[in-house]
Amino acid sequence: MNNIKQNVTGNNNQVIGAVSGGNVFGNITGNVSIGQPINPATPLATKTILILAANPQGTDPLRLAEEMREIQAGLDRSKYRENFHIEKRWAVTPRDVQRALLDYQPQIVHFSGHGIGVETPDNSPQSARIVSEDMAAPEGLIFEDAIGKPQLVSGTAIASLFGLFADQIECVVLNACYSATQAEVIAAHIPAVIGMTRSIGDRAAIEFSIGFYDALLAGRSVEFAYKLGCSAIQMAGISEHLTPTLKQNLH
Repeated sequence: MNNIKQNVTGNNNQVIGAVSGGNVFGNITGNVSIGQPINPATPLATKTILILAANPQGTDPLRLAEEMREIQAGLDRSKYRENFHIEKRWAVTPRDVQRALLDYQPQIVHFSGHGIGVETPDNSPQSARIVSEDMAAPEGLIFEDAIGKPQLVSGTAIASLFGLFADQIECVVLNACYSATQAEVIAAHIPAVIGMTRSIGDRAAIEFSIGFYDALLAGRSVEFAYKLGCSAIQMAGISEHLTPTLKQNLH
C-alpha cells in the first residue's frame, strides 16, 4: 500500500490519493494519512530473566528473598518493564535448573546461593556466601538435593548444560562465593558471565544485584550494568567492590 500524507480541503467525491485497488475519495478537511508509516519503529523483543535460588539445609542462611524482591522492584520502576519478564525458582535442584531452562528459554540466568572454588590471589576470604573455606574442596555451585540437603555441581557440569542453550542465553550471573571459577568455564559458551573472585558478603551480593539490574532494566549494556553493580557496593560503604568479575566471550 502507498503512503499518502497531504493537506486537503474538498467536497464529496474529490480524489485525494491512490492506493492499491483504486482511488480514495472523501469530503475531508485537515491532514490525511493512509497506510503504514514508512519507517515503523521495531518493538524490542521481550527478554526473560530466570532467577535461581538455593539455600540448602545446613548452610548459612542467606537473604535471598530480599535480593529477589529488590530485583523485582527494579523491574517495576523501569520504563522498559514491558521488555523484560522475571521468572523465580526457589530451592532449586539440578533437575529444576534443566527444566527451567527448557520451560522459560531465558536470555539472562541469575543464580543466588553458595559456592565453593579457588580464591583469586591477593584477596582474603570473608564470612559470606560459602559452604566451606577448605581450598582443597571441589569447586562448584551448591544446589539442593531431593530432600533439601546440599548438592555440589561442578563448574564443568554447569558449563556443559549452559552450552546446550548457548543460542539463547546472553548473560549468566553467579552471585555466590568463588564463582569466578565456574564463570571462567561457562564463558566458553556464553557471551557474558559474572562471578565472584572470592567470598562475598550477603550485603555486598545484594547491593551488586540492585545496581546491576537497575542498569540492565534501564536498557544499559551488560558491561555497564556490571560496573554499576560494583559501584553500588562501593557506594554502600562496603569494601568488596572488586570481588565481582566479568568474563566475556568476544568470539
